[in-house]
Amino acid sequence: MEGIKQTFQRCKAQNRAALVTYVTAGFPHPEQTPDILLAMEKGGADVIELGVPFTDPIADDPTIQTANTIALQHGVTLQSTLQMVRDARQRGLKAPVMLMGYYNPLLSYGEERLLNDCKEAGVNGFIIV
Repeated sequence: MEGIKQTFQRCKAQNRAALVTYVTAGFPHPEQTPDILLAMEKGGADVIELGVPFTDPIADDPTIQTANTIALQHGVTLQSTLQMVRDARQRGLKAPVMLMGYYNPLLSYGEERLLNDCKEAGVNGFIIV
């Protein structure tokens, strides 16, 4: 959370809004996600929301629903999403990453395990539906 707070403080000090971007993990293809995260940062993203694919994303619009379906067809899981973050961090990603998704897969993963694995992978926070 500290990285997110510092990022928003920096943007405020620069008298500008933070650019917060979103992508679904594993869309259009899992191997591309670390490159996409790095490209978002290079393009000016201050914070990156990384969507965790879910089987029933009813709160999302049709575009995000389709991205979820495609990512799941590629076998993307919460565990592989964390590996995507880990890979991007190892390649130099500095921007805070927030996992965004539905509570069901996070609960199934196990809350304590999730927090430990997210910290190790370089996840900075969550947006949970």
